[in-house]
Amino acid sequence: MVTIKDVARLSGVSISTVSRVINDSKPVSPEVRKKVQEVIAETGYKPNDIARSLVTKRSYLIGVIINDLAQSYVADIVRGIEEIGKMYGYDILLCCSYFSPEAQKKYLQLLDRKQAEGIFLVGYNFDDEIIDLANSLKKPCVYFTKKITENMKHISIDNFDASYEATKYLISLGNENIAFVGDFEARSTVEEDKVGGFKKALKDNDIDLKNAEVFVANGRRHHNSYAIGDEVLAQVDKLDAILCSSDELAIGIMNYLQDNGVKIPEDVSIMGIGNIKECEYVRPTLTTIGEPFYDYGAVGMRMLIKTIKGENNNQSFVELPFTIEKRNSVKVNK
Repeated sequence: MVTIKDVARLSGVSISTVSRVINDSKPVSPEVRKKVQEVIAETGYKPNDIARSLVTKRSYLIGVIINDLAQSYVADIVRGIEEIGKMYGYDILLCCSYFSPEAQKKYLQLLDRKQAEGIFLVGYNFDDEIIDLANSLKKPCVYFTKKITENMKHISIDNFDASYEATKYLISLGNENIAFVGDFEARSTVEEDKVGGFKKALKDNDIDLKNAEVFVANGRRHHNSYAIGDEVLAQVDKLDAILCSSDELAIGIMNYLQDNGVKIPEDVSIMGIGNIKECEYVRPTLTTIGEPFYDYGAVGMRMLIKTIKGENNNQSFVELPFTIEKRNSVKVNK
């Protein structure tokens, strides 16, 4: 195995000079740098990452703790993190907790031992204990979560405005009796924003809020909204449209109603928020608010790297634009 001593001998320089070239830690003349790099290429020398980290005090490792990689939007976020990380020479250690706080705690401790330089936490919600532990590690953290606390670095769209614009779009098509399907009664910060945007759009368009039914699915997955489908079905004759706080809830409601003879969008229009991949494959295809999940990861990684370098310690939030993805679950000819 070729060692750093071999590279130094073949290059005619000291070991410390080779180390400076490899780690880019101190200035080296262009001629010497070129010679050392040529020897490294010819010999196939690979630096010892552990030894390198001891010298540079850098691991170039970023930890990513997720709850469920099977969710398409999570995969898009991770792809954005990973691709930008590669551009800047960072490796990614991906940890899947499967919604277990104990697993999240274990992975945070693992990433600390591995000297990860920064951490992403990607999940619907994290317990206060997990957030406190992450903060105690004194490492830059970026969150993709629905419960936002003060000084928590995160990337998102303006969820209030997204829900407002979705509701306004439904109203522009002649819908006045619009219901909202959310996830939990004790709503997260993001969920409160979505409900608030929905009600504000109704009020701004002189629609009585007494008619604004808000259904609670007590969960965020397809089966949670399917389970309350009977409540929605009981009111569906009074409704023109239903806005759901996520695409998964929208798909669950859509499936239940269609299973019970309700035609979409002929009888009622349905709209989601997120634009997960499944939106294009359900029938009818789902109209939704498009969130830039890949960009969440990419921008988040840039934010994390800048924080590691001490360039943006005061920046805690980046807001990205959203789109309205018009498909077939909303009736256009009212």
